[in-house]
Amino acid sequence: MDNVVLVLVLLFTKHFVVDFPLQRPYQLMNKGTYGHPGGIFHAELHAVFTYLCFSWYFPTLSVILALVDGIIHYHVDWLKVKINNRYGWTVEQPQYWALFGFDQFIHALTYIIMVFVAFKEFYYA
Repeated sequence: MDNVVLVLVLLFTKHFVVDFPLQRPYQLMNKGTYGHPGGIFHAELHAVFTYLCFSWYFPTLSVILALVDGIIHYHVDWLKVKINNRYGWTVEQPQYWALFGFDQFIHALTYIIMVFVAFKEFYYA
């Protein structure tokens, strides 16, 4: 069980680092354009660090989990930007923060599900 908690802490730390300190304007400003290299690069960073979070325990499965995280992260971010741009919400409006919070919730749920799947296989294989 300690391993599960450790991997969750690593994933949430990874999320904070990649989404905030490492995210540059080029990534942030282009996540709403589907297929733009800025948004793809941001998702790739998430995938690489997700791989590192899981690789100690699951060398092979971590590749699949990293790809899944990158794909989900890309599309969740893209959809958040599209919705926000459609309605023109700003940081002064509660809708902006509700959407931002929902985005973060989906990312967290992704990590919890990935850890559940990975360790279920590990403990019950």
